[in-house]
Amino acid sequence: MTQPTHHLDPGDPPAPGTVTLVGAGPGDPDLLTLKAARVIAAATLLLVDDLVNDAVLAYANPQARVVRVGKRGGCKSTPQSFIHRLMVRAARRGETVVRLKGGDPFVFGRGGEECEVLRAAGIPVRCVNGITSGLAAATELGIAATHRQLAHGVMLLTGHRQAGEPPLDWAALGACARQAGLTMIIYMGVAQAAHIQHELLRAMPGSTPVAIAQHATLPQRRHAVTTLERLVSTLQNSRLGSPAVIIVGDVVRAAAVLAMDDPSTVLPRRA
Repeated sequence: MTQPTHHLDPGDPPAPGTVTLVGAGPGDPDLLTLKAARVIAAATLLLVDDLVNDAVLAYANPQARVVRVGKRGGCKSTPQSFIHRLMVRAARRGETVVRLKGGDPFVFGRGGEECEVLRAAGIPVRCVNGITSGLAAATELGIAATHRQLAHGVMLLTGHRQAGEPPLDWAALGACARQAGLTMIIYMGVAQAAHIQHELLRAMPGSTPVAIAQHATLPQRRHAVTTLERLVSTLQNSRLGSPAVIIVGDVVRAAAVLAMDDPSTVLPRRA
């Protein structure tokens, strides 16, 4: 049976009985969009992910309820099915629900599956974009991900796979990136860095530039500029870890110009 379609004017404030997926950006609260701030202020219930900066909640109505529904790879997380039920039940009670996510809801933020569940339940839903951490990290390092002399596009990839899912064909992806001149931005890839490095080296030179950015845009941010053949050793020596993004491609050469002047950048040791 076809479910009814609900349309909300993006300019309208969220109404009771609706859910809005809101991207809180990469961490720095100053990077929150004006629209996101308005929607957060109108919420009666906020379901907040683990990587959302607490400073963002300053925009919320003091009377609003805040429920933490943390989700972080490798850590104890709120089951996604529970979050789905919580959103549907709250909207049916007449709450104005904001599902607040780090980065952008539709870039590895489970926004697509949440929209599907809500629409199937007849709940009006819309999305407010946020700056995704991969692009924010590149910008912070002075890397133009689509520098027209070095890259013709960007791959946004995840190193995390659901249980039972086959691994990505990193060698094929690396060959595609090299042949087409694409920048690879890898989310949630630190835990699988050894496998990713091994497979990419089947298709890309070991000298391919790589940048690692941890806690992008936050005061505790740290970066490393290295090469593909030294990716794993750089992670080990610098003790960089999650949450981090890994950027692979010739565009990373621009980061080396800034590295010596940036105290947050960890340069790999000489072999």
